[in-house]
Amino acid sequence: MKLLTVILSAGLFSAVNGHYTFTNINGNRNVVRQPANNSPVTDVTSTQVRCNSNAQASDVLTVAAGSSLTFGLDNTFYHLGPAAVYMAKAPSSVTSWDGSGTVWFKVAEWGATFNPFSFKDYNLSGLQFTVPRSISAGQYLVRAEQIGLHVAGAPQFYVSCGQINVTGGGSANPSKVAIPGYISKSDPSITLNIYNPVPTAYRVPGPSVFSG
Repeated sequence: MKLLTVILSAGLFSAVNGHYTFTNINGNRNVVRQPANNSPVTDVTSTQVRCNSNAQASDVLTVAAGSSLTFGLDNTFYHLGPAAVYMAKAPSSVTSWDGSGTVWFKVAEWGATFNPFSFKDYNLSGLQFTVPRSISAGQYLVRAEQIGLHVAGAPQFYVSCGQINVTGGGSANPSKVAIPGYISKSDPSITLNIYNPVPTAYRVPGPSVFSG
């Protein structure tokens, strides 16, 4: 309980002093569609929850299937909440694609810890994930997401999209979701009060992780 009080105090202090945003993949800012500012998206039904603002990125990062990547932050996660990384294969050039349609699959997630209650991404400065070895080669959008749950009933979505070109791989066809549409506005995983009562179980919202 003492740890939760410290985390809550830190979260309130940080909320007054700004937010954060995903800015780079493996240190490369030119492959990330930079948000207009560090404010969160607050409507899970908005198209902005997909990639944030309608920014463009000039470069595409080439990586081999099975590679480990880190979607980096300009700060550390100081709002309590889950995180996830999604991917979507572009039909042609990823630089001009908006990621619309039922095209997204989850490749990593960070949920809750208990006794004391917190989240696995708390205080991290980025999300490290593995590009699934079995997906097909091609250009992909990579979407990083952290959901701040520090205000009960008013989740804050911190999201950015990056652009990669996957080489190698296989022929796997993961189950897919649309964004928006992947999380309901009334999903208990984003509407709960994480302070009172303190949760004893938690499910990361969205689809299950594809680990192929």
